[in-house]
Amino acid sequence: MEELNRKTVGEFKASEKFPIVVALDNIRSMHNVGSVFRTADAFLAQGICLCGFTPRPPHRDIQKTALGATETVEWKYFATTLEAVSDLKKQGYAVFAVEQVEKSIPLQEFSLKAPGKLAVIFGNEVSGVDQEILELCDGCIEIPQWGMKHSLNISVAAGIVLWELARGHNKLT
Repeated sequence: MEELNRKTVGEFKASEKFPIVVALDNIRSMHNVGSVFRTADAFLAQGICLCGFTPRPPHRDIQKTALGATETVEWKYFATTLEAVSDLKKQGYAVFAVEQVEKSIPLQEFSLKAPGKLAVIFGNEVSGVDQEILELCDGCIEIPQWGMKHSLNISVAAGIVLWELARGHNKLT
């Protein structure tokens, strides 16, 4: 473990984070929630907003995949995703849904015009990001897919998106 140069919880909390927040819009699976925590930790995301009926820590099934990331990644609960989006916008975040919609921006083409705070919303495993929320977003980001299936598990999508956003943020700073 020492050779991997892992941060302690204290070092992680003191680390400068990427100004990226993940919002989870009514996610059903505790395993998906735990996985997103773990991914947010891996990419030093600013935090996570858990919205609606999205499960919240502490819970054994979240911990099973989070592997302690619920102790490192800051998170906040909102009764609705609408409340989370409103709060994020008040804090100066640009808010983008990760969703396949008309005029969505392919992930590899997405960039903020200047360094800034970014929130990405991942939607329910079956119904996606609610239409009411999509209308409040500054835009939508889409992960291009070329196979027969045109959806990814949220934990996989979050990993792809956070990797690309963290990589892109490094180009701006």
